[in-house]
Amino acid sequence: QVQLVESGGGLVQPGGSLRLSCAASRSIDSTYRMGWYRQAPGKQRDLVATITADDSTNYADSVKGRFTISRDNAKNTLYLQMNSLKPEDTAVYYCQGDWYGDVYDYWGQGTQVTVSS
Repeated sequence: QVQLVESGGGLVQPGGSLRLSCAASRSIDSTYRMGWYRQAPGKQRDLVATITADDSTNYADSVKGRFTISRDNAKNTLYLQMNSLKPEDTAVYYCQGDWYGDVYDYWGQGTQVTVSS
């Protein structure tokens, strides 16, 4: 069993920045992929960004050039740096991880990000 705990969400003005963190209860050295997803009210949960074991990254077109996903294996923590935030980035952001040898993937409880003036 793995627990993922997100933090760093909040209220920010358009154009501002936030950094989300996701602390894992198990070493993330043994993940083959981790990612961030988001869900706005009344909408489906969408991919934001993923990072693989070899640090290859993938981003949704809507966040390319503004968001950066990274991982610190020593701290067992996944990050999402979000710059130039827009109102349409408002959503609950979820951390997700896939560990080698596990049948199931794991999700955090989510952290709210609100972009508003």
